[in-house]
Amino acid sequence: MRSWGRITLALVLIFLIGPFAIILAAGLSDGETLAFPPQGISLRWVLAVFELESFRASFALSLVLATASTMAALVLGTPVAYALDRYRPPGAIAISALLTSPLVVPGIIVGLALLRHFVIPLGVGVTTALFLAHTALLIPYAARVVSASLANLRVDIEEAAILLGASRPGAFFRVVLPNIRSGVLAAFILGFITSFNQVPVSLFLSGPGVSTLPIDMLSYMEFTYDPSIAALSAMLALMSVAIVLVAERLLGLSRYV
Repeated sequence: MRSWGRITLALVLIFLIGPFAIILAAGLSDGETLAFPPQGISLRWVLAVFELESFRASFALSLVLATASTMAALVLGTPVAYALDRYRPPGAIAISALLTSPLVVPGIIVGLALLRHFVIPLGVGVTTALFLAHTALLIPYAARVVSASLANLRVDIEEAAILLGASRPGAFFRVVLPNIRSGVLAAFILGFITSFNQVPVSLFLSGPGVSTLPIDMLSYMEFTYDPSIAALSAMLALMSVAIVLVAERLLGLSRYV
């Protein structure tokens, strides 16, 4: 039985890691076209990625968009999580279910709905639409992770601060927020990665001259078949893995998600 377990584990690991290994190998190829196995090993296409102006511009946009939308989601989601955890308003379960509903709706439907019923009727700009859509998608992540952090914080600590003369907002900022900062940072990291790699919603809301990095990569693949796209994909995957590993090491990310 143990041998079957090990074989199954090995097959699952191959299934999970195999695609990334293929992309990494293809990105290190020195050939002219995307191919596996690579004809030779070279950093030629890794360096070529940094020379493409469109990738640099879309990377900057994705970086700013992910940072801004995650910050906005935290500003909106943290008070909601606090209210649901501390005050237990009527219908709290229904509100929590409503908050998490964007997590179960396919992104392509969310993107199409926003384009049809929000962007086109109101004439919202491309960048503003992307920011609002990403913020709306990230609020459930922020509220959920911060709620998990609040659940681990004893209520009597906050009540003691209030009994000693602190106002309710003062107790939140001076007692609650410092004690849940690891959860807030974990929510930021999770939201940032989710926004940076978001494809379905961004696909509908991107416009001429304004495109996030994942959408720019899809457009590039329609006309070019060189290994630079594999090199960029491998770098982004390694960046995400590094961020998650650092967050897990420093913050214990798995405790909140």
